[in-house]
Amino acid sequence: MPFVISVAQLNFVVGDLPGNARKIIACAQQAHAAGARLLLTPELSLCGYAAEDLYLRPAFLSGCEDALATVAQETARFEGLAIVVGHPQRAEADGEGLCYNAASVLRNGVVEQTYLKQELPNYDVFDERRYFLPGDGSCIFDVEGVRVGLLICEDAWFEGPARRAAQAGAQLLVTINASPFHLGKSAEREQIMRERVTETGLPLVYAHLVGGQDEVLFEGRSFALQSNGFVAARAPGFEEACFPVRVDVAQGAIELKAEVAPLPALESDLWSALVMGVRDYVGKNSFPGALLGLSGGIDSALVLAIAVDALGAEKVRAVMMPSPYTADISWIDARDMAERLGVRYDEISIAPQFEAFKAALAQEFAGLPEDTTEENLQARIRGTLLMALSNKFGAVVLTTGNKSEMATGYCTLYGDMAGGFAVIKDVAKTAVFSLARWRNANDPFGTGAQPIPERIITRPPSAELRPDQKDQDSLPPYEVLDAIVARYMENDEPIDAIVQAGYDRADVERVTRLIQLNEYKRRQAPVGIRISRRSFGKDWRYPITNRFRA
Repeated sequence: MPFVISVAQLNFVVGDLPGNARKIIACAQQAHAAGARLLLTPELSLCGYAAEDLYLRPAFLSGCEDALATVAQETARFEGLAIVVGHPQRAEADGEGLCYNAASVLRNGVVEQTYLKQELPNYDVFDERRYFLPGDGSCIFDVEGVRVGLLICEDAWFEGPARRAAQAGAQLLVTINASPFHLGKSAEREQIMRERVTETGLPLVYAHLVGGQDEVLFEGRSFALQSNGFVAARAPGFEEACFPVRVDVAQGAIELKAEVAPLPALESDLWSALVMGVRDYVGKNSFPGALLGLSGGIDSALVLAIAVDALGAEKVRAVMMPSPYTADISWIDARDMAERLGVRYDEISIAPQFEAFKAALAQEFAGLPEDTTEENLQARIRGTLLMALSNKFGAVVLTTGNKSEMATGYCTLYGDMAGGFAVIKDVAKTAVFSLARWRNANDPFGTGAQPIPERIITRPPSAELRPDQKDQDSLPPYEVLDAIVARYMENDEPIDAIVQAGYDRADVERVTRLIQLNEYKRRQAPVGIRISRRSFGKDWRYPITNRFRA
């Protein structure tokens, strides 16, 4: 007999136990009304992923227990609907204060079974072994005569748990997940799950989280694979959905049927990720809006366009803060862009403050030439003004530094690094240019075509902190810089290997040295969106005091 699995691809809030429970209950009601017999929620859906050191607090675990009981009680009326809920489960008498990463099968108001995650990731942004104990055994439950084997995320990246579920009699695998996004991860996930299908001969349904949690994103794109590995279903990315998958059973064979959303192009995926990251960080932390310094350069232009797509023009404010070195075309282009997007735009000259600082320091600096000290003064004045506006009106300051600058320290502590959220912190400068061109050619959220004046994209980038300054005065060409950063920082390639790949040794030595020297700056940078395999965030843990050179 055919039946329907509903995948609750939902955006939960860490720690909002009542709100998350209500979301699960509402989705269960919708699924039951549509005739579904099984509802899958994502990994740790009840508490949100990842709750980090909240897992170590007994009161938090007690709250999760109460929320699970509420979901069971409130869904008892949805007769015959099995609901898989992800949650932490207290470990009894473990002596370490740890818990399990668990998933319970609820039906008719009762917790029928609880499965404990076996494979605990402890790499990249993960540190699950800090909080969880590994489980063992399989969880097999019946839905309309079909034996369903339950897995949790990392379990399905290894052969063992799926094989054991098949040996225990499973006819269909379901896995609930919170698998962090990076570019290309969607296709990678499907391929890994295809390996499990090939090994077991069983079809698989993959239920995935959607939403932003601080620096980490989850893009959704829940999917299903037939027993031959073909994609039978794929939910859209970066949006919530109660996604139905039909299960047909004929002569012991299972066939899955649903809509298959296409995988988008790279720039489209990146734009959606950044927009969701801003929207969820601002919204989930209850900021009334966002503000940023709009310089007339490409980085701040890109961040403004992302912010408007994420929040709407009415919640975004741009401030131009010209100095004696600001070119006329910079403020002209800044005004133009603000008008195109319809945001509030203000100009506050920093010249008086800059002169006041120089006068105050004149005696100390007597006889010394101007250098980066005076350049950094300008950046810090701007940072102070933006933070003052943030304190007064409550909007979060979006910083505009990119990954190339974060890597090399081409940024100013307490200056352009001052703020609450670093939107393009993990976007290399070369990608900034390509993404700006993509956004000018596309209007995915209907906020306006061609938002970025062409001259902002085509003019040579400059911090405009001294006369006739260009970024390339201090750094290698961005095509070279970004390639070295990717090889050394993201892929852990040694210096000699990068040189052997064709890069000038002097450039490689210089860039890698700058990466090492500027760790102290990155430790003080605001949290920012992760879109690559390795960002300068939770998955980059290098000592500040460090004399090792590869």
